[in-house]
Amino acid sequence: MPRAFTPKVVTANALLDGDAVWLTEDDCWTRDMAEAELIDDEAHAQIRLLLAESQPDVVVGAYLADAQAGADGPEPTHFREEFRTRGPSNYAHGKQAETAE
Repeated sequence: MPRAFTPKVVTANALLDGDAVWLTEDDCWTRDMAEAELIDDEAHAQIRLLLAESQPDVVVGAYLADAQAGADGPEPTHFREEFRTRGPSNYAHGKQAETAE
């Protein structure tokens, strides 16, 4: 029996700087997962993924990631996605630079 579809967000890495990004409802990319479009329908999720994959000059490695509704928007349900929301871990730059001080 196939597993039931769970809510997803479309995520990828920004082509120029490699930062984790998420697709918003208005077809933009954001570096804040809470601004991403939370998708509850499997067919719609596939369409949104195709849109992401059609932008190789903007993002790379697009995929659907499990998420859940949170108080401020989508939240990760897996440690990998939680890690990606914080940015690179090797030194303070990108998202971590804001909290390094």
